[in-house]
This record gives sequence, C-alpha cells and structure tokens, in this order.
Amino acid sequence: MNLPRELPTERLLLRWWKPEDRAPFYQLNADPAVNEFLTGPLTRDESDHVADRIETHFEQHGFGWWAVEISDRVPFIGFVGLSVPHYKAPFTPCVEVGWRLDRAYWGQGYATEAARAALTFGFETLKLDEIVAMTVPANDRSRNVMEKLGMTRDPADDFDHPLLPADHRLSRHVLYRISQQEALAQR
Repeated sequence: MNLPRELPTERLLLRWWKPEDRAPFYQLNADPAVNEFLTGPLTRDESDHVADRIETHFEQHGFGWWAVEISDRVPFIGFVGLSVPHYKAPFTPCVEVGWRLDRAYWGQGYATEAARAALTFGFETLKLDEIVAMTVPANDRSRNVMEKLGMTRDPADDFDHPLLPADHRLSRHVLYRISQQEALAQR
C-alpha cells in the first residue's frame, strides 16, 4: 500500500519529518511544562534518538507521529499521529493515537484537529478496527482531547505502564478507545 506522506487539515499540515524539525523538537522536549506527564525533559541527544525512532517507525509502517505545522505560518509545532507500541500490555497489539505540541500552541484546538485527521487516516486508509490512546490520570488536557475525539474509557482497562517501574509516579495509565464504527457514527 502506497501511503501518503502528508495529511492536510483546515489549519494544519501533518507530514513526514524533515532534518530542520529536530531543533524545535528538542526545544519542545526540553520544556518542563510539556514533559509534566512524561518522564522528564530530554537532552538534545535523547530528543534526536526519539526523532530517529519516529523516522524508523515511518519506514517500517508507512505512518507514525507526523510533524505538525500550521499551514503557511509555523513550520513545526510538535507531533500528532499513530504509532504501534513496542511493548506488551493487555491491549496490545494495537495502534495508538498521540500528540505532543509546543505549549505556545495549547488550547487552540490543534491537537484535536490533527488527532481527528490521524483517526480518519487510521480508519479509512489503514482500515483499523480500533485505535487507543493513553495517558496518566492527572493529564486532564490530553484526556479532554481524547473525549472530544469521541474516545471512551473503561476503568477496567487502566494499566501500569510496562516501561516504568511499578512505584514510578507516572506508572498508572488510563486507556481510551474508539472503534471504526464509533468514529464513523460521529460524522
């Protein structure tokens, strides 16, 4: 299947990464506010390693965490997209939708707009039956986006993230789901 390298929305362009995305990606990853519900700010080397993994995911799957730009205005505000988790959990194998935006662009509907495009791609192009999203219980901003997307949570699906120690402050995660049928019914 020949998958598109770009997904346009009304205000945004989701696209494969460019080398010039790495510097603003590092700035985003170094911001403590952006990392409040992640394991902490990243060094430049750590940030570049994440970018390498994102690019490898695109090469392996044809999709991934697309770089997001505000069309004709800002060349990089973060990433939004679909990913296949590389760990085992009760809900894997699966495809997850996720996002990480520079905080200057929070609260403007960009994460929801871009994630909706990613869900549409997942259901219409990839023909996925279901897409999941996850975060820590305290991450109200991301949980609000999940709910705006029509995703729902069953507390029985909550889990301890297998890549974190059981006693880590971010170990517990909530899981949201949306099926292809539920997404199509929202239109």
